[in-house]
Amino acid sequence: MSLSTIYSRARVGVASPLVTVETHISNGLPSLNIVGLPEAAVREAKDRVRSAIINSHFEFPTRRVTINLAPADLPKEGGRYDLAIAISVLVASGQLGELNLRDIEFIGELALSGDIRGIPGLLPSAIACHESNRQLILPEDNQQEAALVESDAVFAKHLTEVTAHLLKLAKLPTCVSKPPEPLPLDHKDMRDVKGQYQARRALEVAAAGGHNLLFIGPAGTGKTMLASRLPSIMPAMTEQEALAVASVQSVAGRKMGLDWYWSERPFRSPHHSCSAAALVGGGSVPKPGEASLAHCGVLFLDELPEFDRKVLEVLREPLENGEVHISRARGQVTFPARFQLVAAMNASNEAYTGGQDYYQSSASQKYLKKLSAPFLDRIDLHVEVPPLPSTILVNAEEEGECSAIVRQRVELAVARQRARQGVQNALLSGRQLESICALSDDDKYFMQQALEALKLSARAYHRVLKVALTLADLSDSNVTRAHLMESLSYRKMEKTLAMAASS
Repeated sequence: MSLSTIYSRARVGVASPLVTVETHISNGLPSLNIVGLPEAAVREAKDRVRSAIINSHFEFPTRRVTINLAPADLPKEGGRYDLAIAISVLVASGQLGELNLRDIEFIGELALSGDIRGIPGLLPSAIACHESNRQLILPEDNQQEAALVESDAVFAKHLTEVTAHLLKLAKLPTCVSKPPEPLPLDHKDMRDVKGQYQARRALEVAAAGGHNLLFIGPAGTGKTMLASRLPSIMPAMTEQEALAVASVQSVAGRKMGLDWYWSERPFRSPHHSCSAAALVGGGSVPKPGEASLAHCGVLFLDELPEFDRKVLEVLREPLENGEVHISRARGQVTFPARFQLVAAMNASNEAYTGGQDYYQSSASQKYLKKLSAPFLDRIDLHVEVPPLPSTILVNAEEEGECSAIVRQRVELAVARQRARQGVQNALLSGRQLESICALSDDDKYFMQQALEALKLSARAYHRVLKVALTLADLSDSNVTRAHLMESLSYRKMEKTLAMAASS
C-alpha cells in the first residue's frame, strides 16, 4: 500500500474540526513534504517523525513521501499531528499490514525517541471524537482530561505501544474516569462579613439570577471581600457547564488539579493594567482571555475606573451575548464568555465625605467620567457599600449567615428557574420576561413612572424585570410590587453615577 488515510483533530478556539492525514509514497528522490497550510511546528514534524520511526525499530521510506493535511484551507499549528503522521507513514509503507483505521483518531506530539508527549487543548478533541463515534488514541499526559468524557479513548507512552495495539499484539489502557479531586481548602465564607446587609442581599440575588453587580463605596469598606465570597454561594454547575469550563481551561493550557479544579466555578481577578487582548482574548493564534477563563464563573474587576476605558468597552458584547468573537487575518475564532461581572470602585480618589453631594464633587466627576453609560447600563445591581459603624466593626460577636445556608436558598431559586424555563433569569429574552412576570395594570403604570423618573433605557427595564423575577424566586412567589421596588432600588446609584459622570 502506498496511500493511507488517518484521522486527527485540529484546534480552533474551543472547537476541534476533523483533520484527514493523507500520506502517499511514490518513486523518486528521498524527500518528505507536508502540505495543507502547516505552520512552523507542523513543518518541523517531518524531522521528529523520521527520528521517532527509526528509534522505534521501523524503517523510514527512502522514497518520495507526500503528506496532505486536509482540509487544505484550515491552518494547522502545534505538534498534535505527529502521531497521526507517523502512523500514516507506517501504514502507507506497508509496515503495519492491511489495517482499517476509519474508526480511530490519533493525537499526540512525538519525541525523537518515539515517546508520545502531551498537548494543550486536548479536551475539545476528545469530546468531538466521542460525538463522531470514533476511538481516540492520545498521550498518557492527557488521559486525565480525556477521562472527563465517557468514551473508549486509550492512551500510550510510546509509538511502539500504539503499533502493538493496532496489530492486536497488546492492548492500550483505557482512560478511566476517576472521582474528582478534592477542592483546595478555601476559608472565604459569608460569615466573615460584618454588617453590609444590603451588599450581602445583593450578592445573594446576583448568585440566584446570574446578574452582574457593581459595588460602590470608599476604600476599606469590604467591597473586595464581598466579591471574593460570591463563588461560595453560587449554585453547583451542571455537567454540561463543567465540561464547557474544562474545555476553555484546556485550550488555555491550564492543568486540572493545579490551575483549576473540576466542578469549581472560576473566579478571575485581572489587574487594572491588563490590555483588551488580555481581557477578552487575542494574539496571532487567538487564545482565550480573562472573560473566557471566567466562563460560568465570576470576572471581578477591582478599582473599575482605573481600567482603561477602551479596555472596558470590549466587554459590552460579551456581557450581552456571552461570547467573544476574535477576527484575525487567518480566520475567526469564537470563545464562550458567559460570566458574571462583579466590579468594585471608589467614587473618587479623595477622602470620603458622605452624602449624595460626595458624588457631585469635581474629583468624583473627573474620576467617574472614565466609565461610559452603556457599560454601566449592562450591570443589573448597583449597590453602595458605606463605611461600617464602629460599634459593628469592633463587635467580635457580629456574624452573618454562613455561605452554606445562603447557597441553599440560591439553589432552590435556581431550581425554580430551571423548572420554569430551563435557564437562569439573566438569560431570558424580553418577550419571555413579560410573559412570565405578567404585571398588573397598576404595576405597569408604576413601572412607567419609575422608568421616567430614573430615565432607564429599554435594556435597563428588562434587567429590572429579571432582578424582580429573581427576587420572586428567592421568596417562592410571583412578582409583586415589593419585588419591583427592591429591584428598582438597585438602579438608584446608576442614576447618581451617570449624573456625576456627565456633569
